[in-house]
Amino acid sequence: MRIGVNLGYWGRGTTGADQVAVAQAADRLGYDSVWVAEAYGSDSPSMLAWIGALTEHVGLGSAVMQIPGRTPAMTAMTAATIDTMSGGRFRLGLGVSGPQVSEGWHGVPFRSPLGRTRDYVEIVRAALRRDTVTHAGPHYPLPLPDGPGKPLKLSARPVRPDVPVYLAAVGPKNLELTGEIADGWLAIFFSPEHAGDLLATLETGRRKGGRGPVDAPMTGFDVVATTPVVLVDDVEAAADHVRDYCALYIGGMGSREQNFYNQLACRMGFEEDAARIQDLYLAGRHREAAAAVPLEFIDETALLGSPQRVARRLGRYEEAGVTTLAVAVGGGMSRDQALATLHVVASIAGLEAPADAPADAPADAPGRGGPDVS
Repeated sequence: MRIGVNLGYWGRGTTGADQVAVAQAADRLGYDSVWVAEAYGSDSPSMLAWIGALTEHVGLGSAVMQIPGRTPAMTAMTAATIDTMSGGRFRLGLGVSGPQVSEGWHGVPFRSPLGRTRDYVEIVRAALRRDTVTHAGPHYPLPLPDGPGKPLKLSARPVRPDVPVYLAAVGPKNLELTGEIADGWLAIFFSPEHAGDLLATLETGRRKGGRGPVDAPMTGFDVVATTPVVLVDDVEAAADHVRDYCALYIGGMGSREQNFYNQLACRMGFEEDAARIQDLYLAGRHREAAAAVPLEFIDETALLGSPQRVARRLGRYEEAGVTTLAVAVGGGMSRDQALATLHVVASIAGLEAPADAPADAPADAPGRGGPDVS
């Protein structure tokens, strides 16, 4: 299992410079990849371009670039540019976002998300292959009918025509589509104990799309689980660092009727808790919503406690089918805390620094643990 790091997006006490410092540490320590998010603040490709210019080895992943925020052609241009300038290190993570951001921020109707995703990925891939791009639609007809537009192809020559495409998926239908058309899955609130049905759905999609060997369709498919790591010995105290994040997604990321993360918590067996968290969050009682997130849910979907406990529990993810575990260090974690966490996880996972990486002394940070894993 590879180890990456999810930087989130800057804000809430974290700066772009903090993200760069953490990414550079990950590069020195031998992490596989860094992933950058976007919502309606900082955007992921700008951060990845900056990080790519200041690192040498680590993969650069968008988690995610929002489908309603860019045309497929613009996304292909961005992917080709970052991948070429970084020497082939880019990984294109895409997501449909949700109805509130899609319609309230981007002004794009949130309808037919599965069909839009399929068309989007088809066009992005065609553009990166430098095909002359045409598409019948219905979501992205190219060129527009009855107008002056003509079919075009990417004028730049990217270093790779097959930049890997990842999809952020939560619901069963989107998961099946991910298996069918993508190279990897970006998972959130991944619980190894509840992973069987999710991976079976991905496998169904892989078989449907004829991807991978017939007898092992998941071969070559990257399951990326974004997982908060909080190195505080007391597990309940560690969970408190993640409660706001959980409450935001379960309670407030979407409307009452369309909140995919709330529905995920329900499928994991937390129906009553999810309903209460949502009621409190939508009523503006955010602290109470955070307090209502059950410890069991947080402990299932995060790595909490002492370095020794984290080391014991890390193997659950690989056994469940995770191929890349992305350590989440955003959401209010200071730079020193994030760096200390990276050092501990690198030691636990036995990461090896690249041969040409400069020496990097472990960070020493209070609050979320230090580098001692004995």
